[in-house]
Amino acid sequence: MTKRVLGVAATISFVAVGQAVAADQADPPVKVKEVKPVPAIPFFFVNDNRVTFAWMPDGKVTGYYSVNPDGSLNGSTAKQVYAFTHFDAWAYGTNFFSIAMQKADHNAPAVPCVLPGTTITGGRGNCAGETDIVGIIRSTFGWNEIFGTKAFTAGPLRNISFEVGADANTMNNMTASSRRAVVGGLQFAFDLPYKGYVNVAPLAFWEFSGHSGFTQCGLFGPGVPGVTCNADGNYSSRPTWAVEINYYMDLGFLPPSMQYFSVSGRAAWYGPKGDASGLPANSGPGRLSTATVTEFNSEPIRLTFDASKAAWGDKYSHFVDVWVAYRYWQNRLGFDHNATPNLCTVAATGQNNHTCTEETIYAGVTLKF
Repeated sequence: MTKRVLGVAATISFVAVGQAVAADQADPPVKVKEVKPVPAIPFFFVNDNRVTFAWMPDGKVTGYYSVNPDGSLNGSTAKQVYAFTHFDAWAYGTNFFSIAMQKADHNAPAVPCVLPGTTITGGRGNCAGETDIVGIIRSTFGWNEIFGTKAFTAGPLRNISFEVGADANTMNNMTASSRRAVVGGLQFAFDLPYKGYVNVAPLAFWEFSGHSGFTQCGLFGPGVPGVTCNADGNYSSRPTWAVEINYYMDLGFLPPSMQYFSVSGRAAWYGPKGDASGLPANSGPGRLSTATVTEFNSEPIRLTFDASKAAWGDKYSHFVDVWVAYRYWQNRLGFDHNATPNLCTVAATGQNNHTCTEETIYAGVTLKF
């Protein structure tokens, strides 16, 4: 019986196959439309690169000033700013990188001058303005993306992310000052109207490496390394807290004929990080103390005109931006603007040299490529 069933099944199969082959031979072949391959999703689905030139008429360089004929101190230093910025977004977050060169005028001279017109030997010298190179990196890793959920989107809250980054700078002035810092924490991203956003990031901040030539042992006598001076001018600050905020919003409420404007800005607070030179013995009470205080670095508003959109249409939006901004930076790099001697005040008299609070309006042009 089993063999009979198998034989019938085989016969049916053979007939079915034969009929199918005959049908293929009898009917014209059906033309199958070629399916186009699905284009691969790029690794970075946002990749934005820009260069900027800006003019800052009333900048500051901590500790550098000139003396006016009436005895008052001029701490104002004009700066040319050249910057490159990169921003990208990928499957799990974002990356931001910026490197800027700030070229000062003669009021903040490069080596070998210690002050405008005065060299380290006390002789006269018209030194060029110093150059400051500043680099910033910030990367985020979104919780919604990591865990494959929308649980961290609610109301205006768009996402919560881990955030890490680093800061670095170096200057060619007489102090040869530099610093290296790392940050880590969270970022809370919120939506604003007209496709805008505001990001709030509570962070841990650690300036793990710094250098100041004026703290080096041997400059003002042998000193005691680690107590009154640093053996090679290098020091490390203690970890502290930080809060960084940035925002952007198009002015979409304007009439269509004027929708070329946007506003953006940032603000950052960095907590006290111990002694300004890594020498706790110098951080006692009084006006000669070098203890650091909370630093506030901000650009609360930047008004941007999308010149390329106005000239060539939406397709070229933000290819050429012209902007003006207000900048306010108090207690630069953590130095007490009312106290830190030789940097914010004249050590001998306590007179404020007005170089530890920067307040200026400046303007620039940014090109996207």
